[in-house]
Amino acid sequence: MEKVTTIRMGGVPEHFNLPWHQAMKNTSFRTEGIDLQWKEYAGGTGAMMQDLREGKLDLAVALTEGVVTEIANNQSCQILQLYVKSPLIWGIHVGAQTDFQDVNQLEGKRFAISRMGSGSHLMAYVNARQRGWNPQELTLVPVGNLEGARNALLTGKADGFMWEKFMTKPLADKGEFRRVGECPTPWPCFLIAVSRSALSEKTAALPKLMNIINTANQAFMDDPNAPQKVAEKFGLRKEDAEVWFSQTEWATNAEISAQMLEKVVAILYELGSIDNKPALLQLCSNFCYIV
Repeated sequence: MEKVTTIRMGGVPEHFNLPWHQAMKNTSFRTEGIDLQWKEYAGGTGAMMQDLREGKLDLAVALTEGVVTEIANNQSCQILQLYVKSPLIWGIHVGAQTDFQDVNQLEGKRFAISRMGSGSHLMAYVNARQRGWNPQELTLVPVGNLEGARNALLTGKADGFMWEKFMTKPLADKGEFRRVGECPTPWPCFLIAVSRSALSEKTAALPKLMNIINTANQAFMDDPNAPQKVAEKFGLRKEDAEVWFSQTEWATNAEISAQMLEKVVAILYELGSIDNKPALLQLCSNFCYIV
């Protein structure tokens, strides 16, 4: 009997990860001798990076800026491959009951973040940089997850909050949040990070896993019913799911751009999120194909 390899996988409970769930549902991983144990992280990239660091996860689908920060600061993982090639569109939100109407009113204000080192933390800095604000003047309010941010905006503990705009659109539609701006990531939004221990101990299973998810990603992009599935699972309006789907491109191979990674490193270093500029070979596992 073929040996079964257990892979502990982390991801956010969001629409981007539907290809993983479909591949698990159709037994693609089990067929290849992989016991994929999926864990959802409402706390996002920061929580997953902590569990990779502590040996509680083997792989994670996480935000590009968060993975690069983790590698530069802690060397706990490497990039297995890209997962989503398109940028993430972050919505900039305020409580609907507040007087904030324009994004520039949030300069120097309190931003809710899931945790230090998370995507919502780093993108608050990126957004400030893009708008000519001083990122160091922002006050950061850790809230744990989206539910924590809802409470912080409702009770006035924070002024602004950044999260993927389609996931928060139902909250804006029902009048809880007001979206006052948007901030696309200046790079592809999601990577697959792999822990150092999984790289050495589960090497043979990784190419199989990559082939499965790349095939699943292509099938998802080719599925005319994908927007409807997204709308039903995540409570989105069908027209919103269609717009999101049309703007999103998943990776289907192991290619990764050296220029893109160098840009991420340069911006994170400028913002003070990392203290050193890791080389590409420090960032990328041997499974990446750097172009």
